Amino acid sequence: MSGPAGSQAAYYRGIPTVRYDLVKEFVVAMVVSGIVIVLLAGALSSPDVPPLTIQAWAQAAPVDFVTTATAELAGTSDSALYGPPYTDGSDSVQSIGIFDPQQWLGNSIHLDPPQDFVLGPLTYASVGNAALTSALSQYDAADGTSQQAWLSAYTDGLGTATAQDGQITVAAGDYGPVPVLMTSLLAEANSGGLDGLLLTNGQFFATDYTKPLLFMGDGQYLTDLAAAQHLTGDQWGVMNETGQYPGQTWLWAFSMLYQLPPYNSDPNADLLVVLTMAVLTALLVLVPFIPILRDIPRWVPVHRLIWRDYYRWRRSRSSPGSD
Repeated sequence: MSGPAGSQAAYYRGIPTVRYDLVKEFVVAMVVSGIVIVLLAGALSSPDVPPLTIQAWAQAAPVDFVTTATAELAGTSDSALYGPPYTDGSDSVQSIGIFDPQQWLGNSIHLDPPQDFVLGPLTYASVGNAALTSALSQYDAADGTSQQAWLSAYTDGLGTATAQDGQITVAAGDYGPVPVLMTSLLAEANSGGLDGLLLTNGQFFATDYTKPLLFMGDGQYLTDLAAAQHLTGDQWGVMNETGQYPGQTWLWAFSMLYQLPPYNSDPNADLLVVLTMAVLTALLVLVPFIPILRDIPRWVPVHRLIWRDYYRWRRSRSSPGSD
């Protein structure tokens, strides 16, 4: 047989083939898959949880909001003490010996929690508000010792504070202008204005949620919500959608390491996990070049079990009397 058809027949001679309509198979597969996807999406879709906002936080847990804001103003919050890439602190800097990439990359965000989370937004809100303007002036004019004394006393008072109708009540004490500042910031948060102010970056699109996330992350409210939705680290949260729905399953190896010693107790756990996964990934890439490791598939021929039909057919073709 000559020509393209003959060449094709000669090429496939001895190889079992089945005729089929590729277009028909594609259409059927797409229709069936589409129906299954729609049905499963309707029955098992991930819950549509509303986005968290600072406004919702201030309304649901005003005492926690004010306590967190006070810590931001005092410079004692987790964000203020975190370290690179947010601040110049060192509380959350991770390193292994001289390997210290967090410090090498430096403070690229340049976060100033007292100014960014409290004083800056209050400056905007003080326009036309004489009481707030006076409180800001009094706070700015005070020395650091007086400011910290007011904030420390107010933080102690918040331990027994109560909330009602969006307002908090703190026992009387020498707090200076701090109560006026915090009451005004709480009102700003309750109105939704603080959400917008923390997204202001001088650009047309406000898509940088770093500041709102850090501010909320310093409070207990976000931590409690994460635990309720099974999103914390000891709940394998990095792999979950809200409500313990399956999420980023490809992160199973990262999440698993956090559950095992020494990762689950080491202060440098994040760095250890990243380095471990980097080494494992390099080993996977280099499998064809590493003696012993590259021979494991030959010693443990699991692939022959998976491809047993192919190997059975190949043995039959190579046996005596086959065509």
